[in-house]
Amino acid sequence: MALLPVRPRSDLPLAVDPSARFLGWITALMVFLAVLASAGAMLVSDMARRWDNGLAGGLTVQVAPLPGAPVTPLDERAEAALTVLRASPGIRSAVLLSGGEIAHLLEPWLGPEAADPLLPMPRLIDVVTDGPVDVAALRLRLASAAPGATLDDHAVWLADLRSFAGAVRLVALGVVVMIGAAAVATVVFAVRTGLAIHRPVVELLHLMGATDRYVSRQFERHVVAMSLRGGSIGLLLAGGALFGLHRASQGLRASMLPDLALASWQWAALLLVPLALALLALVTARWTVLRTLGSMP
Repeated sequence: MALLPVRPRSDLPLAVDPSARFLGWITALMVFLAVLASAGAMLVSDMARRWDNGLAGGLTVQVAPLPGAPVTPLDERAEAALTVLRASPGIRSAVLLSGGEIAHLLEPWLGPEAADPLLPMPRLIDVVTDGPVDVAALRLRLASAAPGATLDDHAVWLADLRSFAGAVRLVALGVVVMIGAAAVATVVFAVRTGLAIHRPVVELLHLMGATDRYVSRQFERHVVAMSLRGGSIGLLLAGGALFGLHRASQGLRASMLPDLALASWQWAALLLVPLALALLALVTARWTVLRTLGSMP
């Protein structure tokens, strides 16, 4: 029996306070929202990094069919565009995509009909750069050599994507900060309520020689226990929501959507959210009790 762990004795019946249940459920909600906000920022950052790594330093040239007046055949215009690209400074390679590759790119939007040979398809050229390219001048040369050719500079919309990812991270950080502020306010309210309810017991403990730090530890253990319990519930609910979104995203055929899957280190970081909230609750409870007791007559 002596080897069994001894549970710290509590002289204050804080577990039966009305604020105890309130604190646990509010903590669960805050952890749930904080985990979802953090996971959303991680997913958007991963998406931006994948696109940045795959498309940075690249261009795409599209040679579209021109119905109506007689024009140079599409394949000849594509070859003329290739000639211009390969002769331009700053371009390392220019590769004409096959019909099957173009159909594969369009399949998420057009379905199996993307492989229909009767469907008029543009010619796409994948361009890789290894230095600065005068995009404006290159557009003019392409338009002259291959009418109907358009140049898409990946750097333009990759910059927009980086800005969007940064905005999402900023919003997620703001959400986490507001959740932290709400957690502090909740703990302050719960602790002050407990002190008001149990003030006669606190005064009796003082008469028996208990210090303010002793009373503070009673509240700290209670607040941390409730925060960890509620945080665990919120973490489980958030994990279930993220797993459900991941399973739902696997059935989508739109390849441009991000992969809603987190790496192991990201899951480990999310596991720290309830612990961080419990630590914040501990510090807040200690500060609130000591300050309140210090102002009591």
